[in-house]
Amino acid sequence: MSSAEAPTIASPAPQHIRFNFDNTYARLPEGFYARLNPTPVAAPSLIKINAELAQSLGLDPEALASPEGVEILAGNRVAEGSEPLAMAYAGHQFGHFVPQLGDGRANLLGEVVGRDGVRYDIQLKGSGPTPFSRRGDGRAVLGPVLREYIVSEAMAALGVPTTRALAAVTTGEQLFRETVLPGAVLTRVAASHLRVGTFQYFAARGDVDGTRTLADYAIARHYPEAGQSSHPYRALLDGVIARQARLVAQWLLLGFVHGVMNTDNTSISGETIDYGPCAFMEAYDPDQVFSSIDQQGRYSYSNQPHAMHWNLVRLAEALLPLLNQESGSEEAGLASAQESLAAFALHFDTAREAGLRRKLGLFTEREGDAALIQDLLDRMAANRADFTLTFRRLCDAVAGTEGDAAVRVLFADPKAYDSWAAGWRRRLEAEPVSREDRIASMRGANPAFIPRNHRVQAVIDAAVMRQDFQPFEELLDVVSRPYDDRAELERYAMPARPEECVTQTFCGT
Repeated sequence: MSSAEAPTIASPAPQHIRFNFDNTYARLPEGFYARLNPTPVAAPSLIKINAELAQSLGLDPEALASPEGVEILAGNRVAEGSEPLAMAYAGHQFGHFVPQLGDGRANLLGEVVGRDGVRYDIQLKGSGPTPFSRRGDGRAVLGPVLREYIVSEAMAALGVPTTRALAAVTTGEQLFRETVLPGAVLTRVAASHLRVGTFQYFAARGDVDGTRTLADYAIARHYPEAGQSSHPYRALLDGVIARQARLVAQWLLLGFVHGVMNTDNTSISGETIDYGPCAFMEAYDPDQVFSSIDQQGRYSYSNQPHAMHWNLVRLAEALLPLLNQESGSEEAGLASAQESLAAFALHFDTAREAGLRRKLGLFTEREGDAALIQDLLDRMAANRADFTLTFRRLCDAVAGTEGDAAVRVLFADPKAYDSWAAGWRRRLEAEPVSREDRIASMRGANPAFIPRNHRVQAVIDAAVMRQDFQPFEELLDVVSRPYDDRAELERYAMPARPEECVTQTFCGT
């Protein structure tokens, strides 16, 4: 049964499944979204409930896993208090501006306040066509849903700000992409789904009132301290720039390549959002690209800071009318925006350099550290050393030269490591830090496990080809504790063999 043949009226949800929605975005003017229910699917079936996340949101995992709960997660029922809508936004996609994008296959069910007092969106991805679908079917296939579930939960465990996966269900429908694939729906949780592209949507229409309403909403929800400033819109821009600079630094520290850093995929809250053709590097390569559609390397590993800065310039452009008004003139508003944007490099460099020092067991900043770090990265690139394993095994090498053997075998020329390690040890001796404290700090900065691309692909293949979700469960368990040594799972820490390598990843649309 295709999605076009599915029933079009969603049944009300039973009263015992309570989300306690409090939907502030739905109270904004109608031009911010299109109200519509998800399109029901043929035969929803549960893959996974994230019980820990559900409980943190004040939700009952068992109720969500019930037949009635699964129907909500598939879009076949509307939960009590839900006000489903598709959000409007624009965006630059690989540098080309599209004035209207919007949620073409997503539906914001509503907002809940978690046990931590923070407000979260609950959104379905793959929930059917919307007015923003641009001739698409509004559905998601199983593979990208599983990829986003695994990678977003891995990022959360790694300590990176990110959207998260609350649930995944299959739909009982077959969708045609390059081939026929099973459909699925992901339930995504985010601090919000406000994007740079949301601001561009109103700016492109010359709607200053809409831009102001959106900015005031973003300040109230994400940057309340900016509301106390004499220049709140400049403070908002400052806040987004600082968060995004630190976020991209975290990506680079973990070898993560987002793959599709369009402005509609750049979150105002500072979270990683939209896991499409993303992947983690194995062999260190600053020019690494995974996305099948990134032919020019616009969003390569090392270009991600530049891409993010470019996106933030677009945000500043959208906010210029507000910056002009609060600064008193167009000239002053432009100067304010430029001053704010100039701080990106400092935020990024500070976060990245501090992170790299911690990865190498350095507790203080000293002259020559930057050169020492860059020397290691250059040698890793020249010798195709595995990014994650190199830093993890340095946690053992820091205890003594007996740990060197496991690191040097990662280098095509092991002597390249030996000569660097001698300088590293001299630098370590300059700090009076106990071996135990240094090792503990490094183990907290260098994960043993990441969702390696061939492992993610194996999960997808098992689920799509054999309806076998056990590999998904196993990999999810591994990446949920990325910093723990688990000898019985060592195979998950190893890079792909040549025949296992997955060099390209694909968007989920």
